Amino acid sequence: MASGKLLSVDYEVFGRVQGVFFRKFTKDTANAQGCVGWVMNTCDDTVKGVVQGSTEKVENMMHWLSKVGSPMSRISKCEFHNKREIPKLEYTKFAVKSSGW
Repeated sequence: MASGKLLSVDYEVFGRVQGVFFRKFTKDTANAQGCVGWVMNTCDDTVKGVVQGSTEKVENMMHWLSKVGSPMSRISKCEFHNKREIPKLEYTKFAVKSSGW
């Protein structure tokens, strides 16, 4: 962490993001980046979650979530909310959560 700052951001990804291994690729990408947090499907056919890590790593994940995604996904938009600096990571790993419905 060059800057020493830790960020947290909530996200929701819209488009063809369920049934295309989006959660698996999100977890793999977050792990490769060294980020923590979680991802889950919603009943609205979106994927949402939280990502935390250094500023650079979180910004890399934000780009991946909004522009790249899994190979078979089609992202129509990605909304980010509650982006903030945090004093320490609130999660110990990146997890795929069960659907909330």
